[in-house]
Amino acid sequence: MAQPASPASGDFIRDIIDNDLRAGRSEGRVATRFPPEPNGYIHIGHAKSVCLNFGLALQYSGTCNLRMDDTDPVGESMEYVESIIKDIRWLGFDWQDRLFYASDYFEKLYQFAVELIKKGDAYVCSLNADEIREYRGTFTQPGKDSPYRNRLVEENLDLFARMRAGEFPDGAHTLRAKIDMAAPNIVMRDPILYRIKREPHYRTDNKWVIYPMYDFAHCLSDALEGITHSICTLEFENNRPLYDWLVERLIEKNRPRQIEFARLNLSYTVLSKRRLIELVQKKYVKGWDDPRMPTVSGMRRRGYTPEAIRQFCAAIGVAKNDNLIDVALLEHCAREDLNERAPRAMCVLRPLKVIIDNYPEGKTQQLNCANHPKRPEMGTRQVPFSREIYIEREDFMEDPPKKYNRLAPGREARLRNSYVIKFEKMVKDEKSGEIIELHCSYAPETLDGPPADGRKVPGVIHWVSAGHAVPVEVRLYDRLFTVSDPGAEEEFLKFLNPSSLEILQNCMAEKSIADARPLQSYQFERQGYFCADEKDTKPGKPVFNRIVQLRDFWTKISEKISKNI
Repeated sequence: MAQPASPASGDFIRDIIDNDLRAGRSEGRVATRFPPEPNGYIHIGHAKSVCLNFGLALQYSGTCNLRMDDTDPVGESMEYVESIIKDIRWLGFDWQDRLFYASDYFEKLYQFAVELIKKGDAYVCSLNADEIREYRGTFTQPGKDSPYRNRLVEENLDLFARMRAGEFPDGAHTLRAKIDMAAPNIVMRDPILYRIKREPHYRTDNKWVIYPMYDFAHCLSDALEGITHSICTLEFENNRPLYDWLVERLIEKNRPRQIEFARLNLSYTVLSKRRLIELVQKKYVKGWDDPRMPTVSGMRRRGYTPEAIRQFCAAIGVAKNDNLIDVALLEHCAREDLNERAPRAMCVLRPLKVIIDNYPEGKTQQLNCANHPKRPEMGTRQVPFSREIYIEREDFMEDPPKKYNRLAPGREARLRNSYVIKFEKMVKDEKSGEIIELHCSYAPETLDGPPADGRKVPGVIHWVSAGHAVPVEVRLYDRLFTVSDPGAEEEFLKFLNPSSLEILQNCMAEKSIADARPLQSYQFERQGYFCADEKDTKPGKPVFNRIVQLRDFWTKISEKISKNI
């Protein structure tokens, strides 16, 4: 199992655990769990929780379980289970033999509910959903007791058994905890514990027609697994009194305790599962693993590494209050990681042909180029050079601004790892006026040094040999939304970025990357970091996704972000 990147300093969760260990709570054990609901793919926010829970288990020589909290059959599927397992393993974590499902506990949970009824702490309520909502009251007005609240224990047991047997239609009855309809916390106003729902479950099929609510099943599943610290996000803070109420009445010893931390909110991103589902179902993106999605599978396909994601999660740390993290920090972590591991290559995204008139026709020269400028152990590669090459269309300007240091009339530029060339003339399309070809000359002595007169040539551009180039497809991904906090917008779809994907079909790359394997990453010189697409790359026909650009704006915003985290 991978070791998560260490946080810069301690945090309040570790302080709580340290105090618990000093007090001898839970027999000195630390047992955590990551409990996703299998109704969608996990995203970067879940990755933060994964790193935290598994990281705590590693730090304290404890255990971390993976449990599917599959208590609502609507929308749950084995596809989501398999994707969650794959993504967490890819992140570098291992739960050994501790993969559990809340659905494994359905019979035990039912018996827990029976025990509550027998203690007089639960009752079968026959109000419909609208009536329950009306009786609940408001934040300023107390609720009122259900007319069924004082049913006898025997009647409640009988009705609950008949609910399980399928005698009643959906919505006819619910099982509710008997707590306090005047409680200031609305969660404690006789919350629903079970409901009738005739939906087949992806694991239990039609065996059950009643299903436990998440709040009932979650805490008791924790207890059944011997979890000591139930780490969850802040939206469950109001539910903690119910968590404690249930375990106090049903669990005699080694009760788990719930601790809340701030969920991840990432700029230019939505992490609401409901909204991610909408993006997928309405085909605004091409599935859960679309490289623009903040899902772990989407980030993997785009080219993010597990190391970069773990480093990002360590960098943002654990906070008590919600805040918006700038996505530039995530991009910075990816850039820093890829800078160390990605071999270099040259790829021309928008090719413009250049003919070097004074280079011998038919000659091909093999240039020895380093795969990484600072890691000689990564070796070298042979890059062919010939009379006809491609350069980036933007690396030539007919009427350049003053500080333009690339190719232009009367100017010269150095080809990366190669010669200095000088512009001589251009060829334009007679109808459109578009430049279709450049003619240049080269200085033979500049392969290993400056021009003969010692002058400096400031501009360096990348290139590929036209006769040896490999055509590739390149997908340029950008942020999915145009506003920094789309999650705060009710009509968030209005802020989708129409330029979040640009597909370039006729890029030209050096032949060394022709056989790139899926998920193999490179730094395309002067362009950014790219990864061979996990799904669409075929042998000899790579498709590259841009992960991040080379330029790092982090230095300008790091102080701002560090204040937020």
